[in-house]
Formats: sequence, structure tokens, C-alpha cells
Amino acid sequence: MRIGELATRTGLTVKALRFYEAAGVLPAPERRPSGYRDYDEAALTRLRFVRAAQAAGLTLAEIRQIVTVREHHGPPCRHVTALLEDHAVDLDRRIAELTALREEVRRLRDRADRLDPADCDTTAICHVIPTDG
Repeated sequence: MRIGELATRTGLTVKALRFYEAAGVLPAPERRPSGYRDYDEAALTRLRFVRAAQAAGLTLAEIRQIVTVREHHGPPCRHVTALLEDHAVDLDRRIAELTALREEVRRLRDRADRLDPADCDTTAICHVIPTDG
């Protein structure tokens, strides 16, 4: 199938397909005598995997690694599991950071409720957000 049909069938743009090809997650297809790309059904399977892996938080570099493992060593399940565990740990860290930030923002908001703008130090920008120094 030509690139336009593949784009339609996957819901991607032609530009995205070319990008995936350049990024190494979609192999370069055979070319027709006319020079047009000629994708097979395997391209659909690959692109469905790429989109599902991205939805799970994997990067294109990680997806390329998974494909390489699959092509050279067989099922990449252990590799994928390790990547997903790394992402879960990173998400836990980011969630903790965001939770702490939310608490700090709420603390500052509560501080703002207790402060009178008339008492703001004219040498400071805003006394709601205190600065050290």
C-alpha cells in the first residue's frame, strides 16, 4: 500500500510516517518502480505497536530498542518489562514531586489569604512568595 493509504488506515499523517521511518521505528519499505513507497501489512502491525507503546509512556528510542531486541534476540518481553518498571519508578518520583509542589502552592495560597496587600514591603516584588536574603 502507498504511504497515503497507510496514513489513512493508521490515523497518522504522511509526515509522521516519514518521521517514524527516519527515527528507525518503521523500516523503510520496498519501492515500486515508480519510486513510491510500498508498505505491507507488517507496517500496520508495527505502527499499532508504536502507538500503543507511546501511549504506555515509552519513547521512540525505547521502542527502537524493543524492535531491535525482537529482530535479533526473539521476544522482548523481559526488556519491555524492565523499561516499564523504570517508567513506573520515574512516575512515582514525579508524582511525589508534584504532590509536594501542590502542597507548597496551597501553603502559599493560604498565606496569601492571611496577608494584607497594604503590608507588602515596597522593596519586595510580592510578599505572598517569601524570598530568603
